[in-house]
Amino acid sequence: MSTPASHVWQPSTARTVVLDGFVPVPRGTEAQAPQLPLWPLKDPNDVLDYQFDISAALTGNPGDGIATLGVTIAPDNPGDLTLNAALANGAIAVLWLAAGQSGTVYTVTITIGTLSGRTLARSILLPVISLSSLPALPNDLITSTGAVLTDQNGNPILITGSPA
Repeated sequence: MSTPASHVWQPSTARTVVLDGFVPVPRGTEAQAPQLPLWPLKDPNDVLDYQFDISAALTGNPGDGIATLGVTIAPDNPGDLTLNAALANGAIAVLWLAAGQSGTVYTVTITIGTLSGRTLARSILLPVISLSSLPALPNDLITSTGAVLTDQNGNPILITGSPA
């Protein structure tokens, strides 16, 4: 008799941004705002989990973790990036993100409330690029029958650079 397998879901570490803005600044120097962190490219057809690890903000506070999550995404137009779900795993916020317009860089702002009453807000960039389809080819690389021109190995011929 077979028994169905149980699966334990774990977020992918391939799409994790770690909070690193809690580094002390030496006396006499001016603090500068760091560049916004960046998640890896997303295809508009992807529905993936993206993580934000705030462990650095909770260092020295055992037992503290994420209690509440607020997420805003900009731009926010029809067809843009959407939040399917938001959940917490200790000090890690996990967002399930879907859709998006190719060629758009989205700003995902996460506002986190911790069990100890802290509030932390950070923005993370997520570029959306069509990765599942080839870009449109120039007409001179397509035959009169609509076939793509290929080299002797069957690879499509692509134009790189500008013609002389």
